[in-house]
Amino acid sequence: MNKVFLIGRLTRDPELRYTGSNIPTATFSIAVNRNFTNQAGEREADFINIIVWRKQAENCKNYLTKGSQVAIEGRIQTRNYDGQDGKKVYVTEVVADNVEFLGSRNSSGNSNNMNGSADYNAGPSPYDFGGAPEPKGTDVDSNPFADFGASIEISDDELPF
Repeated sequence: MNKVFLIGRLTRDPELRYTGSNIPTATFSIAVNRNFTNQAGEREADFINIIVWRKQAENCKNYLTKGSQVAIEGRIQTRNYDGQDGKKVYVTEVVADNVEFLGSRNSSGNSNNMNGSADYNAGPSPYDFGGAPEPKGTDVDSNPFADFGASIEISDDELPF
């Protein structure tokens, strides 16, 4: 199985190109923080190349910029070609099946899933852990049904099982 899930920030604006048969493709790289610190106590990051195809590629070009946070779902691909000096060049990249926009560096926490058919005002992402408002109505001492009138009694004898 070849499946990859990444969350990171773009290190540069996406580059959009078209194949000979006019299929859009975008490339960019993301910085993904490691879960641990190095010996100096600093957190390091890996820089991963991403390639996106078709409508998602156009959406990435139109809506993402350097610093935007994204969640990537896809697969790892390796390929090679002969470089200008005649040596083989090997490339490892992630081919994205799904790109979820988690927000820009200065965003208010709204995210959008831009796979070509998504609602562009989808609201906060489950991956956005910063700046989310506290949920309302979580006071366990208050009765959430107080405004609905008379109480309803249900006994165990009335249950069908």
